[in-house]
Amino acid sequence: MTPTDSRRRDRRQVRHEATKQEIVDVAWQMVRADGLNALSLRAMAHAVDMEPQSLYTYFASKHAVYDRLFADANQELLARFERIEISDDPHQLLRAIARLFVTFAAEDPARYELLFLRTIPDFEPSPESYAAAIEVFTKGRSVLSGAGLSNDDDFDLWTALVAGLASQQLANDPGGDRYIGLIDNAVAMFAEHVFGKQIIRQRTKA
Repeated sequence: MTPTDSRRRDRRQVRHEATKQEIVDVAWQMVRADGLNALSLRAMAHAVDMEPQSLYTYFASKHAVYDRLFADANQELLARFERIEISDDPHQLLRAIARLFVTFAAEDPARYELLFLRTIPDFEPSPESYAAAIEVFTKGRSVLSGAGLSNDDDFDLWTALVAGLASQQLANDPGGDRYIGLIDNAVAMFAEHVFGKQIIRQRTKA
């Protein structure tokens, strides 16, 4: 292959990826406006000035589009975890993690539904996209272990608490901060339960 051929191939690949990203951006606009199940390949093609059959050059099916959205959303959540300040104070760290997750959920209901509620019939993320979700889980579990949540039951209780706040915020005060405002109290209640229980265990062993 000549250098000229290589440059042409690179330019075609750049254009292909740019068009693919344009389709993804349109898909996000659609699901945010009308819900996840309103996604339409024909409408997406029309929005990017493309024949519907040409869209299959970029995404083989509607589920392939959902798969890309799933991966992108998890990458965004992971990036926010990477930016979190790791405090030596476990209470402060728990508050920061809870606030990160609940605000992430509240700012984009469609994204939260895609990642955590699984409301799309027959959709299963590909192994490649699900790897991003596993990385988010692993990162979160690692940070929480550093805060003292090493027990599986405590971790399950934590996820139920935070997911509950997120769901209540989305269901009962979309666009507001009613349940976001309860984060500090919820974390204090949880910390008292978990860390108080740990102290009791230590005293029992002594």
